[in-house]
Amino acid sequence: MIRTERKVVELLRILKDQQEPIGAKRLSELMAERGFVLSDRAVQYYLRYLDEMGFTNKVGNHGRVLTERGRSETDKALVDDRTGFIISKLERLAFRSTFNPETMTGDVAYNLSIVPEERLDEVRAAFDGVIGAGYGFFSHYRVLDRHPRVPSGSVGLVTVCSITMDGVFQHNGIPVHVAYGGTLQVRDRQATEFVDLIGYRGTTIDPLALFISSGLTSIGSLVASGTGVALANIRQVPFSAEAQVTDLISSLRAAGFVFPVMMGLEVFNAPPDPFRLSIVAFSGMNLAGHCRELGIPLTTEIGAGNIPYSKVVDGN
Repeated sequence: MIRTERKVVELLRILKDQQEPIGAKRLSELMAERGFVLSDRAVQYYLRYLDEMGFTNKVGNHGRVLTERGRSETDKALVDDRTGFIISKLERLAFRSTFNPETMTGDVAYNLSIVPEERLDEVRAAFDGVIGAGYGFFSHYRVLDRHPRVPSGSVGLVTVCSITMDGVFQHNGIPVHVAYGGTLQVRDRQATEFVDLIGYRGTTIDPLALFISSGLTSIGSLVASGTGVALANIRQVPFSAEAQVTDLISSLRAAGFVFPVMMGLEVFNAPPDPFRLSIVAFSGMNLAGHCRELGIPLTTEIGAGNIPYSKVVDGN
C-alpha cells in the first residue's frame, strides 16, 4: 500500500520537511495546499496507519515526526510521482509570490541556508563576494535572528529565489515556466555556454542542488578571476510578450534583481525554441554554492517559502 498511496506518500514528504513535530490540523492545511483535501479525522486515520508501519512517531501532544524508517521509505516511494514534485513546488511558490516591482512591495520566494553561528562571518564574506561580482540573483540577503527551522547554535540566511521572477510575470498575465537548471561557463566575465543542463520537469531532485553536491561549480574561481562555472536557470515565456517582459525586467533590476544574463529565441548552446523567449539568469544558489566550495558546512532549502520583500532588503 505505501508504494501506491499518494496521500500517504504526500504526508511523509511533508513530515520530512519539518524540523519539529506537526499535528493533524496543520497537516490537513498543508495537504490542501498540495491538492489533497482531507479532514483532520482523515489525517488522523492515515497517521495511525503510519504509526503502525513504523514510519512516524507521536511526540506527546505536539504531533508526529518521521522515523528513520519513514525517511527511508519517503526517499524510495513513487519515483514517477516525485518526478513532478520539484516543479510543482516551484510553481506554488511562484503563485504565492506577490512582489510588485513598481511599488517594491509584496512577497518574494526565498531559499533558507543554515550554518553554524561561528562560521557566520565566513558565510557573509562568501555571499558578499558573489553578489559583488554580479553572479547572484538579488543584491541583498538577510541574516535571521530567529526562525523555527533554525536549530540552536546555528544561523539562518535568507536569499531571494529566482522563482520570484515567475511570480511577477504570472501576476502580469505572462505565462512562464522554468525549463532548465544548469551550469554556465564564464570566461573573462563573459558567459559563453552551458556545461550541463537538466530539465526541471524530468527530475526528482532540484538540478542546482545536484550540481552543487556533485562539485560541478567553480564559483570561487569566478568571483576571484572572472572565469569559472556558475549556476543558472532558463525560463521561457511566449515570444509575443517580449516587450512587456523587457519592461518588467527593467523594473525588477531597479528593485535590486540581477538578470538577465541573456535573452532570446536561442540562448548559448541550449535547445532553441522558435516560439518561446528564453531568459537566462544566474541563480541565488550561487551564494550557497560558493560556501560549499570553501568547505563551510551549510544546508540550504531551495524554495523554502515566501517572505515580504522589505524583510530581505532592510529587515523590517
